[in-house]
Amino acid sequence: MKAKYLFLAITLSFSVLASAQNVAKNANLKLKDGPIKEQFEFIIKNSNKYKNYKVVKREWIEKLQKNVADSINAAQKDLSTEVAKVATQQTDIEKLKADFAAVNQKIEDLNTEKDSISLLGLQLSKGSYQSLMWGIIAVLGVLWLFFTYKFKASNTITKEAKAKLTETEHEFEEHRKRALEREQQVRRKLQDEINKNKN
Repeated sequence: MKAKYLFLAITLSFSVLASAQNVAKNANLKLKDGPIKEQFEFIIKNSNKYKNYKVVKREWIEKLQKNVADSINAAQKDLSTEVAKVATQQTDIEKLKADFAAVNQKIEDLNTEKDSISLLGLQLSKGSYQSLMWGIIAVLGVLWLFFTYKFKASNTITKEAKAKLTETEHEFEEHRKRALEREQQVRRKLQDEINKNKN
């Protein structure tokens, strides 16, 4: 019977030892590869109880502490990378906004230039340009009519003046001829009187 207990004790020892090795091996795997949440759950589940407390192996706590620190460092590194990426994207967005504003301004300038005409260095809209041109044409038309009227009036006055001048010249020529004839008559009479007085 002692042999039976001995065999049972040895078997039980081997089984506890195997179970402990299996737990330790499983612990290393869980604490090495699993997520932090699962590592905490493993430690809580597999730690021993003492009254109302849990007794945890020091190496598990140290491994968990290292894993948490590594996770925090990795998260901080990822956060820093993401913050840098967001800052770069924000810079790119600001640059794109500036480019977009410049392109919009250029389009607006081109539309203004397309819809306007440069005259003596001034940009005029096509409507203003057409109004200005029609205004100039109207003023030139009115001036042309005014000068045509003035020319015709002056031409009429000039023709009348020429006609009067011709008439006056004709009258003057007639008067000169009459005066010349009178003078000749007076000279003849004078010569006749002189001739009579000599005789």
